[in-house]
Amino acid sequence: MLGLEYMYMDALAPQWQLGKYLINTTQGALGRTLKQLYDTYESKRNTIAYAIYNDEIPESDSRGWKSGHTKGFLLLDKSQGFWVIHSVPLFPPIPEEGYGYPATGESFGQTAICITFKYDQFTEIDQQMLSYNPGIYSCSIPNIFQADLPNLQKLCAKSRLPVVPLRHLTKLRSARGETFLHFAKSHSFIDDIYVAWIAQELKTDLLAESWQRSGQKLYSNCSLDYHVYNINLIGMPLNSTFHSINDHSKWAVSRKYKDQWTCIGDLNRAAEQAWRSVYPGLVASILYLRRYKEQ
Repeated sequence: MLGLEYMYMDALAPQWQLGKYLINTTQGALGRTLKQLYDTYESKRNTIAYAIYNDEIPESDSRGWKSGHTKGFLLLDKSQGFWVIHSVPLFPPIPEEGYGYPATGESFGQTAICITFKYDQFTEIDQQMLSYNPGIYSCSIPNIFQADLPNLQKLCAKSRLPVVPLRHLTKLRSARGETFLHFAKSHSFIDDIYVAWIAQELKTDLLAESWQRSGQKLYSNCSLDYHVYNINLIGMPLNSTFHSINDHSKWAVSRKYKDQWTCIGDLNRAAEQAWRSVYPGLVASILYLRRYKEQ
């Protein structure tokens, strides 16, 4: 079972708890959330849109180096939908195959955050998608969404994209009323997004955790007004600890608790990834949401 257990938190249960099911089962939080997307694919309904993306694509020998270093999936209708951002390579499987969890996600720590939005927020998300150009490998954006989601439709069809902004910051509001800041940078923004943009924008020092096993490591940085420090050891409830070298997740928290910032993203603090487009999302309080509350 090593590597398949997970800790879980949502707005109704705001304390870490051990998931009741293994992460590779359809009863777990990710499995139940993805079931909605897979059911949509099987129904072939033209009133629901979805997109799945990853820079490491399942059932493929290639990596999406030309697209953003992004991992996630979204599902929506004209009323509301949800968006999941995660760090798991080669995940999730295409709908034709049904739910599964890759061995690549078992050996190291991973993160996932799911936020439910009303439909109007997806017009903002659509603009952010243009900035970080996700590697979409399964999608359906019916024509009824064309006016509101033109970029997602182009990305889905692999059509030519409009001019990409260097970076874009927007404010999103979840269906429950929580406010999120959403940072998206294009490949043209060649810098450490945590140091050069996020910490300075939020006016807070950050403690950052990301994959440090490949490429040139970026060390803690105190060169600007607000600093970014690498995390070396992670402590979890149930007396669990592990070193950051064994963690593939990408997140940051404000160094001072009073600032109350938590960032869940999908880009590493590594020199060779400064040119990769990316999404990091920040919430103004320490709060994680899931599309489904565990029963």
